[in-house]
Amino acid sequence: MRRLPVIAAGLAASVILLGCAGGGSPAQDPAAESASSEPGSAPFSVAELGSYDSPWALEFLPDTDQLLVSTRTGELFLREVDDLGGAQESGGPENRQELRVEGLPEDILVEGQGGLGDVVAAPDFEQSQRIYLSWVAAGQAGSGAVVGHARLVESDTSAQLQDLTVIWEQPKTSGSGHFSHRLAFSPDGDHLFITSGDRQQMDPAQDLSSGLGKVLRLTPEGEPAPGNPFADQPGADAEIWTYGHRNPLGIEFAADGRLWASEMGPEGGDELNLLREAENYGWPEASNGSHYGGGEIPDHTGSDDFSAPAAWWTPSVSPGSLMIYRGELFEDWDGDAFMGALSGEALIRVDLDGESAGEEQIWDMGARIRDVEQAPDGSIWVIEDGDGAQLLRLTPGA
Repeated sequence: MRRLPVIAAGLAASVILLGCAGGGSPAQDPAAESASSEPGSAPFSVAELGSYDSPWALEFLPDTDQLLVSTRTGELFLREVDDLGGAQESGGPENRQELRVEGLPEDILVEGQGGLGDVVAAPDFEQSQRIYLSWVAAGQAGSGAVVGHARLVESDTSAQLQDLTVIWEQPKTSGSGHFSHRLAFSPDGDHLFITSGDRQQMDPAQDLSSGLGKVLRLTPEGEPAPGNPFADQPGADAEIWTYGHRNPLGIEFAADGRLWASEMGPEGGDELNLLREAENYGWPEASNGSHYGGGEIPDHTGSDDFSAPAAWWTPSVSPGSLMIYRGELFEDWDGDAFMGALSGEALIRVDLDGESAGEEQIWDMGARIRDVEQAPDGSIWVIEDGDGAQLLRLTPGA
């Protein structure tokens, strides 16, 4: 059983928590509500459950004892979980403990930040056995993210994707960063939300004719969702739900139906945002961080007509994922947001109260954290980033 270091109070002191503001609403004075955590042992135990190279996403399949693990380098694993009391050790296909899923897209481009990305179960997974995947593919104009769905078919000795269908493609452009391509379904299952990063181009995030730097709302088959806010505006992309985003690498619905996203800022200014229809989140016109190399960016203010973040971090922690807890195992954390920090090498908890972000804690995990997921039993599973990344299960108790 791994024991964690004390809470990273130095990191915690750098986060500013704000009442979540709509477009044009003022951000609080940064000195007014600087959060901090008293040093002490982390309130959970950590079990190591095996390792993967370059993992990217975790997804527990509904009404099963199975976990999907995707890797940026183009592999997808279907892992048996032993009564959710811990994962079984990896083994050969003959014992069905872990299977490598076949039939993945043939055009996965592993380059820079690109590769295989998110994986989520369809809302009707129990009937359809459908999962949704995101990945990066090349084209004539460069590269871009792709989203598709397929049926997951398994036997005692194999698992494969069948009927893989592409439903969305990000505009292709040069470079190998800021794809984002995280996925989330609305609670009613009628809408698929996709985060589309600015691809390090910055200006397209404010261009309503471009799908870059946006959060998109689609039907489960990839069509622009009826009623999207800019569908009737000439020249605008009918898929857009919100805009002015840089690199949103986490997206999740809270139990109350509010949609949240975590976003990497430049140098500083990492964000937790409440996403509201048609709102502009400011990038690159406003950010509480600075350009790399020291170029200044105007901070969010009460008169800039941009939606200010609910919480932001300077120095950067690099949030790579977002989970909103809905369980009883950690009952005091029900409804709270959890983010894996990459450069911060931490697990971050932020108390959510309706539209506002409040108390936060940052636990030093000693490694970059790529994804955070809640298991059906209420335990919290996190996976590290990079080669030999550990899959970890968190349960109450030090």
